[in-house]
Amino acid sequence: MNTATKMTLTPKDATESVKVSQLSPFLSQGAEVILGTTLDVGELATPVLPSSREMFGPRGACLISETGPLWVSDTGHHRLLGWRNVPTQDSQPADWVIGQPDFNHEGQNAKGSPGRTTLSVPTGICACGEGLAVADAWNHRVLIWKKLPEDSNVPADLVLGQTHFTDNEPNRGTQQAAANTLNWCYGVFYHQEKLFVADTGNRRVLIWHQLPEENGQPADVVLGQKDMMSRDENGGDTASASSMRWCHDITVWEENLVVTDAGNNRVMIWHGIPTENNAPCAVVLGQKTFDLVEINQGVYFPSANSLSMPYGVTAAGEWLLVTDTANSRLLGWKKPESILSLHGSESHALVGQRDFKSKGENRDFGLAKRDSLNWSYGIKVCGNTAVIADSGNNRVLLWKITTK
Repeated sequence: MNTATKMTLTPKDATESVKVSQLSPFLSQGAEVILGTTLDVGELATPVLPSSREMFGPRGACLISETGPLWVSDTGHHRLLGWRNVPTQDSQPADWVIGQPDFNHEGQNAKGSPGRTTLSVPTGICACGEGLAVADAWNHRVLIWKKLPEDSNVPADLVLGQTHFTDNEPNRGTQQAAANTLNWCYGVFYHQEKLFVADTGNRRVLIWHQLPEENGQPADVVLGQKDMMSRDENGGDTASASSMRWCHDITVWEENLVVTDAGNNRVMIWHGIPTENNAPCAVVLGQKTFDLVEINQGVYFPSANSLSMPYGVTAAGEWLLVTDTANSRLLGWKKPESILSLHGSESHALVGQRDFKSKGENRDFGLAKRDSLNWSYGIKVCGNTAVIADSGNNRVLLWKITTK
């Protein structure tokens, strides 16, 4: 029997009262603020041209504090958009842009060469000490600002994965990985002075014990591979508790490391934060055992304990929230007394679909609604605000939550 509980949501302007489960971390209304332009009924879609309001496939967002600033990886336009204060109105224009000469230009590395202010498919983004870190995926590097940017095109201070800001070859132009190289890095996360990077193309997660201070500084720990040089899918074998196929996002949930392994359609949870190379995880979500990898556990429709290409993850108090991207939904697990009891378990809450067996974009393959999702990639929580990069709808959602 399915004991999972749905997060019941209705549009912001709904007049009907809705009873919300005590298990749900979300309130009953939909997104309080929607960034990006929206289509009305009967309005035709137009090309997504860059502007201070328009976004194209955003894959990451980070609210630095409950009052702002907010930074968004506008992935398809190869830029970051920044709001000085937390936005309070739909389609509110950004204040700053990094990666392009102005709000009306786009193109990888601003249609030029890589540098300290250019980007190519920026994805993961997070607060990092007193500054900001961005996974600049197609430049195969992570950019770090030591202080939060407070203007357009503030140059980054550090680069990881490359020797210089002008370099952008995967694994520095070699066929082998190393402790100081990156290949299609999509995720970045910072926690208690440690920096974590999802080095997706090398099928591994890298950990720096302290925030790096030099360009190209090598990582201290690798997960997903037996050593710093290896880069085979699932370690060259079948999936296991220590291997990865397409790791994408990272969080720490009550001092337990969590990684989305989208290529194996699962979420990996370690008991604590690993300190040794290739340490196995203790728990997987989305699969029944460590060696299984099928989308939705081998059937077409999802369930409360299956996943299809989960990309984003964040912790919100006792809750772990996962963007089940290809199922266009958000799932929530509430932490039990023992983390080990979560292995293969059903999720406890749902957003974006009518029930756990549905998976259509925007529920009915129609226009986006305040409480619908379409290939949502990223999620982060700051205070009582969840920030969701709803990539397929070319928008970012600011959603008020409660975790009690």
